[in-house]
Amino acid sequence: MLASLAIRDVVLIEKLDLSFDAGLAVLTGETGAGKSILLDSLGLALGQRAEAGLVRAGQAQASVAAAFLPPADHPCFAILRDQGISTEDEVVLRRVLQADGKSRAFINDQPVSVTLLKRLGAMLVEVQGQHEQVGLADPATHAGLLDAFGGLDTEGSAVASAWSAWRDATRRLAAAREAIASAQREEEWLRHAVGELSDLAPEEGEEDVLAAERQKLQQGERRAEAIAAALGELTPRDRRAASPARALREAARALERLPPPNEEAQPAIQALAAAQDALSEAETLLTRLMSETGPDPRRLEQVEERLFALRAAARKHSVPVTELPSLLVKLRARLEALDAGAGEVAALETAEGKARQNYLAAGAKLSAARRKSATALEKALAEELPPLKLDRARLVIDISAREETAWGADGQDRVAFLVATNPGQTPGPLAKIASGGELSRLMLALKVVLARGSPVPTLIFDEVDSGIGGATAAAVGERLARVADRVQVLVVTHSPQVAARGARHFRVAKQVKGQRAETRVDMLDMSERHEELARMLSGETVTEAARAAAKSLLGDGV
Repeated sequence: MLASLAIRDVVLIEKLDLSFDAGLAVLTGETGAGKSILLDSLGLALGQRAEAGLVRAGQAQASVAAAFLPPADHPCFAILRDQGISTEDEVVLRRVLQADGKSRAFINDQPVSVTLLKRLGAMLVEVQGQHEQVGLADPATHAGLLDAFGGLDTEGSAVASAWSAWRDATRRLAAAREAIASAQREEEWLRHAVGELSDLAPEEGEEDVLAAERQKLQQGERRAEAIAAALGELTPRDRRAASPARALREAARALERLPPPNEEAQPAIQALAAAQDALSEAETLLTRLMSETGPDPRRLEQVEERLFALRAAARKHSVPVTELPSLLVKLRARLEALDAGAGEVAALETAEGKARQNYLAAGAKLSAARRKSATALEKALAEELPPLKLDRARLVIDISAREETAWGADGQDRVAFLVATNPGQTPGPLAKIASGGELSRLMLALKVVLARGSPVPTLIFDEVDSGIGGATAAAVGERLARVADRVQVLVVTHSPQVAARGARHFRVAKQVKGQRAETRVDMLDMSERHEELARMLSGETVTEAARAAAKSLLGDGV
């Protein structure tokens, strides 16, 4: 319920703090006193359209905060949790409006979008007025209200579950069909790519192994070249060029031809002989090393061909070489899915068809229950209308089949509350057929019957008694009190019969302070209520007869 309302600098209101309780609260006052300002202020907190003209003249901003105490199981708490907004028992909707028309919205002092504020506001308060009806005038709410009246939770839940299962089966089928269609569009390329990669047969880590082997082979080539160059210096290919071995032999022979005694040449001859032996050993060692580390040009060519083939394939498929093995697995899987897809689609088509039939069956059961509930609701409403001076009115609940494209979790029915206000008139939409006063009373009659199923804990009726009086006004007041037994009701009224029914009575008045007019709201005690009802009965001059009539009304109304 609405627990309190704090208004600052809205039009004629400088500062106003109101507290509310459960039951029926009435607001009265002379025309122009500012009752509409109160509703506009509350609308601001509920996320309705903000206009700069609401800001009190000379002020930079206006603000309105509405505090609610919803039932513990109210759906607003789930929304707040989803939005990460902390809350315990109280939910405070606040709106700040700047003089330039810009506004900010808050829920429990956390900044939120105006959209979220409006969404929460619609769940907490419903306003019924002569010119603006929220909730019942919207055909989108009618199916839910009929279901609530008939207690069709079980049937509704079955339809919602069947709808969800059907949607899920439809999505799975569509995904399978799309996967097969996509695979079929690229089947030729897919088979070619799998063939190429299968022939290539890439292995995990193969690139690193080949690169390392290639580097080793390239290094072996360079070593062989160095050894060959060393041997070339010892054994020149040009036979005309003097080799080191030949030079040593020629030098030794020349010394041996010295005439005796040639003892002094012996150390040199021995050194030359040792040099020849060392040179011969060096040639042997180099030749052996050459044979042991000789390059394998064919293997290097094979390694490079394999490495280049892997890298070319990776470039072709725009993946690293390391991902070629997994790519081959994926492409093979897509081919296998293409081959097995027809069977899978057939199974999914069967499942989708079964899910659809389940939804149709659940929907048909809900439709039958709705028609039965509609008959009971029409009968209950027919009993409510005559006392509200709507004895010629006829309210019809039309249930028709929606197009399949409009089916949903709420079933296959289009539910509409239609009304005919005169005999012979074709029933039509509530908001188009009835006049302002008639519409308000129709809404009241519906609320009397449907209040038990309404998730909205606070109802506001703005001048629901317009154009009526006497017994009809008393009937309106009696029905407002009945609705207030189930939900909190606030009513703006000019009818003393309605005002007398209130558990709490607020009087809205305009007073002049200095050069400025201000709106004030007072909660009346019993004697003040007597005087206010007497004023409403007699006008400016309050008579004793009016006071006696007011006393009688209050005796009957409280």
